[in-house]
Amino acid sequence: MEGTGRAARYRDVFANGEFRALWLAELVSTAGDQIARVALSLLVFDRTRSAALAALTFALTMLPALFGPLLAGLADRYPRRTVMVCADLTRAALMALMAIPNVSLPPLFALLFLTQLLGSPSNAARGALLADVLSGDELTVGQSLRAVVGQISQVAGFAAGGFLVGLLTPYGALGVNAASFAVSAAFLTLGVRSRPATGAVAGEHVTLWTSTRRGARLIWADAQLRTLALMIWMIGLPVAAEGLVVPYLSALNHTPTPNPVDVGWLLAATPVGAIVGALVITRIAPELRLRLIGPLAALSGLPLFICALEPNLVVSCVLFALSGVAAAYMVVAPPAFIQRTPVVGRGQAIGLMSSGAIAAQGIAVALAGVLADGMGPSGAIAIAGLAAVVAGIGLSVAWRRSRLQEVGHVA
Repeated sequence: MEGTGRAARYRDVFANGEFRALWLAELVSTAGDQIARVALSLLVFDRTRSAALAALTFALTMLPALFGPLLAGLADRYPRRTVMVCADLTRAALMALMAIPNVSLPPLFALLFLTQLLGSPSNAARGALLADVLSGDELTVGQSLRAVVGQISQVAGFAAGGFLVGLLTPYGALGVNAASFAVSAAFLTLGVRSRPATGAVAGEHVTLWTSTRRGARLIWADAQLRTLALMIWMIGLPVAAEGLVVPYLSALNHTPTPNPVDVGWLLAATPVGAIVGALVITRIAPELRLRLIGPLAALSGLPLFICALEPNLVVSCVLFALSGVAAAYMVVAPPAFIQRTPVVGRGQAIGLMSSGAIAAQGIAVALAGVLADGMGPSGAIAIAGLAAVVAGIGLSVAWRRSRLQEVGHVA
């Protein structure tokens, strides 16, 4: 875990050339993903006029992570850069097929599922490789920069997504995403050196299923790892609001199809808030950051209550942004989790953590979509916010208790 000394600085981390390549690759591919999310949500809602199907489409960009832990072990079995490059090139090809005009919804959903499934080994490899490239508090600051780049690329992708859908049609926007994966693979190939696979145990060959079970036992047996994982996974509750943006704006403006630009702005509000939160939290002493994880997790759902009143677009953007500020606890929780896991099997553990977070978002979005069809999107967003507050309070208590117990054991 982190010490209590001086926090590392952004320039310390950016001085690392391999980190810069990882950072740029993630920037490009994440921006492309957000463009695709806008395009797919608008395409499906325009065809079906169903809030549940629009939310399900958004959820399909996350739900494949339920199966991701089985593939996360690839990040330990093969060189991590190779895993990431192969995943990017395969996703570029699959997304290019999705960009073919007039593809019907069933094959579109199948291709989307496969594309997102490949994100699990890639994310596991990226997280483990980041721990090889950076150490100590630099890892936390590096994770902060990853969070910032993720949010910046979401802002750019969501804002540009509405524009590109109007300019290129949804299928053209999907083609832009295909190109983003190819560019990401180029950054990784040119900027990150190849490292040998870590393997599991010398001389031992284990199946992916065995590796997955070992990773799950490792996480669940450690009180701090378990609590950190649950706090990371509960991010799906505030994220559920993003999956309902299209039907929410449709109800707000009393129009069958909302303005694509308005959709882009509301989707961009949460990452804007998260950028502000990430920049602030990395200036706080490392020990205080750790204490704030639980309270911020609970606060991430609080602003979403007001969406039940169906405020105008500007107020809704502010509420989504405030939720994003509190969600900056995600800058601190993942590196704390990574630093606590052993080197051998780290890729599998990180894969379980990251896949669980993505899958939780997909499940939360899908359930919120079902609620929205029955009680309206604004009510569903408010319920997701309430669930985040309750879960955050409970996990905040568990996190404090687990840390105090460890201090007692050491004493």
